[in-house]
Amino acid sequence: MDRANLPIILDLPQIERRLENVDLIGLMEGAFAAFSRGEAVVPVPGELLFDDPPGEVHLKYGYIRGGETYVVKIASGFWNNPQRGLSSSDGLLLVFRKETGELTAVLNDRGRLTDLRTAAAGAVAAKHLAPNEVDTIGVLGSGIQAELQVQLLQTVRPCRRIAVWGRNPERVSLYAQKMRDKDFLVDVVHSPSEVAARSRLIVTATASPKPLLQWEDIRPGTHITAIGADSADKQELDRSIIYNADLVVTDSRSQARSRGELGHAYGADDLAMSKVAEIGEIIEAKAQGRSAPNQITVSTFSGLAVQDIVMASAVLGRS
Repeated sequence: MDRANLPIILDLPQIERRLENVDLIGLMEGAFAAFSRGEAVVPVPGELLFDDPPGEVHLKYGYIRGGETYVVKIASGFWNNPQRGLSSSDGLLLVFRKETGELTAVLNDRGRLTDLRTAAAGAVAAKHLAPNEVDTIGVLGSGIQAELQVQLLQTVRPCRRIAVWGRNPERVSLYAQKMRDKDFLVDVVHSPSEVAARSRLIVTATASPKPLLQWEDIRPGTHITAIGADSADKQELDRSIIYNADLVVTDSRSQARSRGELGHAYGADDLAMSKVAEIGEIIEAKAQGRSAPNQITVSTFSGLAVQDIVMASAVLGRS
């Protein structure tokens, strides 16, 4: 093979340098808008689920019409990894030339691009749906998303106080210290309901198989960003929250039918699902975001390949 046609191989430090000046939140807004305009070809994700040790692998892939490439992403999450001194997430992106199918780039990001684009999506949701003033950010979970979601929220809803709950006291303690080292004020609380009692912006970032929050826990004016339930076996919110919230928003109605909060609440109920807005429609002003201070709003995202596509394009500087 001609050396000039060999694929580019980038490791994590190289990828992070290329992302230093990228507006991740603006990038995600553009991705969601393109998806809701029908410009992205994004098939149903593939996934592998493991019991021992507990973990999962997601495969997401697609392209943007008019672009030069298509992207295949493999991303994993293994929940016992922190006990081994490893990140719970890993993965890479493969970028191919759409005209010929040639491999053009391997982005060996170790899951970092997925982590960043997921956190940026949470910030996009808060930008359009959260109350204007936030005095405490509530967090369920103690992993990488519990960190990154709060950090990226600072650009859209600045707030230095965190109320956090997690199942594993040791991990929560480590999380609290890590965030305090970043100048956050952190209160570790005893239950998800206590998080809700203290917060009007809540991020749920767990792999819970059963609901952690109930409708009666939620205060008027609260926004919930639910990002943990990205497969059919997970659920962080009781169905009553989805049924009763003033506004429920997802990244993809079609993808949401088979996974996460909307899969549990509505499944194949077309009429109910038609009342759920896509975040891309809100960005495009084709649907309305928060319209009153006391509204309870929920964003429940399972992650779209279009997010990975634009992340790869940002790293490579091409379409």
